[in-house]
Amino acid sequence: MYSSILSASVYGIDAFLVEIETHLDNALPSFSIVGLPDSAVKESRERVAAAIKNSGLNYPNKKITVNLAPADIRKEGSGFDLPIALGIISASGMLDPQSFEGKLFLGELSLDGNIRPIHGALSISIMAKNNGVTKIVLPKENAGEAALVDGLEVIPVNLLSDVVKYLNNELTILRYQVDIKQIFDDGEKEYLLDLSDVRGQENVKRALEVAAAGGHNILMIGPPGSGKTMLARRIPSILPPLSLEEALETTKIHSVAGLLPDNVPLITIRPFRSPHHTISDAALVGGGMNKIRPGEISLAHHGVLFLDELPEFARNVLEVLRQPLESKNITISRTKLTVEYPSNFMLVCSMNPCPCGHYGNPHHQCTCTPSQIQKYTGKISGPLLDRIDIHIEVPIVKYQELSSVRSGEKSSEVRKRVIRARKIQTERFAQQKNIYKNADMTSKLIRKYCTLDNTSNELMKTAMTKLGLSARAYDKILKVARTIADLDESEEIKVYHISEAIQYRSLDREYWR
Repeated sequence: MYSSILSASVYGIDAFLVEIETHLDNALPSFSIVGLPDSAVKESRERVAAAIKNSGLNYPNKKITVNLAPADIRKEGSGFDLPIALGIISASGMLDPQSFEGKLFLGELSLDGNIRPIHGALSISIMAKNNGVTKIVLPKENAGEAALVDGLEVIPVNLLSDVVKYLNNELTILRYQVDIKQIFDDGEKEYLLDLSDVRGQENVKRALEVAAAGGHNILMIGPPGSGKTMLARRIPSILPPLSLEEALETTKIHSVAGLLPDNVPLITIRPFRSPHHTISDAALVGGGMNKIRPGEISLAHHGVLFLDELPEFARNVLEVLRQPLESKNITISRTKLTVEYPSNFMLVCSMNPCPCGHYGNPHHQCTCTPSQIQKYTGKISGPLLDRIDIHIEVPIVKYQELSSVRSGEKSSEVRKRVIRARKIQTERFAQQKNIYKNADMTSKLIRKYCTLDNTSNELMKTAMTKLGLSARAYDKILKVARTIADLDESEEIKVYHISEAIQYRSLDREYWR
């Protein structure tokens, strides 16, 4: 009276196989689960027992022992309910063990035998395909995610009794299929927010175009009402569409976090995350006591993380951004486990120049003392500022621009130029792993693709000396200059590309020195 059935569990954004072994013994009735189960897995005993009985199936009045192998890795979540129930039914002689071959089972059970959705279906499906699994049986709500994996037969189910009938060849369940191209076409939407809504600020729009084209981090600083937030919220309308690889990575993270919208098997729009300034460091980078969940920086993977009113965030919250901004991933360690999440996002920040917001405003008197201004701007440390590629001042818009009937350039036009520049970068980094855009370049790639002529070298030398820039700022200028050259469709970085890139480091001199 033994059975073995395959299931899986998620660790970070990846998954691993779990073999669920069930043994029935003619002893006093009991139900025990071993193999490092968490609380949700332990509680499955009650759900499984009730679901089997309420599905009209015989529940064995015996000692039930369930082992989750490998036994040295902690198992989390409620997705083991269905395979545990099937293991008990099979060990009782109501299912042929041969019917489990080549199949993987997932699903949470309700007390009446209905099967509820689980988290991380896409990660599990990718892992299952790589491990030779040919069929995956899981809740109907998760079938769309799983069917994104080519070559894997997805069987969507709603009831425990239906699964038993299916395995006994008493019921035919058609495989679930999706058209990825159609999903991409349907996901491509027209944005409600457009850059043409913003009057004036042409120099800032240019900076946003450069940032979007190369995936560069950007900081906007200016008085209240100058349009910083308005501009930031229109950045998604000029970003290029996600590639399939990027979409799958982004979907895996949201699936693991349980944030995948209903009836949306694949995320096709770049994420835009805008947490409030009261957020904790654990919520920003990810964390938790028993289960480490992805934070905002991972949920913004391949998208935008917008931090409005940057100095209002706690200093310790901002400082935890330094490592993921550099490495494009975050490693979170706790006593019993360590998890790594990707965090390749575009950081967009906005802030006032002082506590009252009017320092440098020709139309309004600033009431702050120099020490107050220094303390306010000092909340953003030099090392963090170094990791922001583009700094741009956002001045107050003049009345003539506000009252003008002529609208600015539409996002769709800007987006076309951004897409062309990204295409150049995609071809350039085709052989590089995890390098998608200029902002991702390593020092080695910077030396290879950002060579300068003598005139440009002299200009860089002067800028480094007069502005007192760090080595990291030097690399950032070269990356931005490479992006500006790509927007011009120029193979070489010209002196005016370098000149424009240097202008985007002016805040190093004006506010932090």
